[in-house]
Amino acid sequence: MAWGNQTMVTEFVLLGLSETWEVKVLLFVFLLLLYTATLFSNILILSAIISDHSLSDSPMLFLLAHLALLDLCLASFATPRYLFDFVAQRQAISFHGCMAQIFFLHLFAGGEMLLLTAMAYDRYVAICHPLRYASLMSRRHCIGLVLASWAGGLLHTSVQLSFTINAPFCGPNQVDNIFCDIPFVIKLACIDTSTLEVMMVTNTGIMSLVGFLAVLLSYALILSTIRSRGPSEVPSKAAYTCTSHLIVVTMYFGPILFMYLHPYTRFMIDKVLSIFCNTITPFLNPTVYALKNKEMKTAVRRLLVRRSGQVSAHGRPAIRQSEAATTGSWLEIS
Repeated sequence: MAWGNQTMVTEFVLLGLSETWEVKVLLFVFLLLLYTATLFSNILILSAIISDHSLSDSPMLFLLAHLALLDLCLASFATPRYLFDFVAQRQAISFHGCMAQIFFLHLFAGGEMLLLTAMAYDRYVAICHPLRYASLMSRRHCIGLVLASWAGGLLHTSVQLSFTINAPFCGPNQVDNIFCDIPFVIKLACIDTSTLEVMMVTNTGIMSLVGFLAVLLSYALILSTIRSRGPSEVPSKAAYTCTSHLIVVTMYFGPILFMYLHPYTRFMIDKVLSIFCNTITPFLNPTVYALKNKEMKTAVRRLLVRRSGQVSAHGRPAIRQSEAATTGSWLEIS
């Protein structure tokens, strides 16, 4: 394309969600608390898995650790910036800063879509083919799935960015969102954007649709296998776990499919959904995938008790054994 030399816009102005000061303050407080909780929960999961070798050897928890890492990245690529913008006089971002946000957004979001698909496959093998689980989900295969997720995210974002950064931006520069994303930026290009939007649908829309259908197929086979084994406590728990996973996956893929599978027209709900994907989902994933897992709760309890012991070694009161047991019981019940 020969558009690169025509780029005249040097910065974009982010319009945000509201011009009302009171609404901005409420959003700032809400998103700050949500971001803090997301950082704490995902860092806690990563620390627990890394510090416990028995957990890191588990294929499911190995994938979960990388999901927590992606959630940290996805929640952090723009959140500190737009939290600052809530209290700034003028919400402006440089052209290259905007392109960087688009690059990292689709790198992490694309990688997470592929990793969620890999995790659904892991659950399918564990429940439907338990005798082959050790061979199909060996450490080598798990590392391959993680590398494929990152490579797929990199390929995905490179394609997205290649046709966005070369588009001619020579007029309007107001992005109707709190961070830069392709559906909101390419509409500002000084050309007919229909071709760009079809390319966006082909890349992000089709990728997310195929990933979502693969996840649905995996969980459909899992639930069918559980039902065929008859009623018992263990299948019931497995069905409950799979259903909760499926709800969170739907909450992640649903907004993406809605935003990227309808080109040419933007709706007010689009920017709400874009914020939802990058703030709510990274917060929900630790709760649904990790903190309801008995092994993870035990590891988290050990980590917290160990940290408490380290604090006591620096002159603070040590946690008594009875208190540790109480903490453990509380974690188990929750």
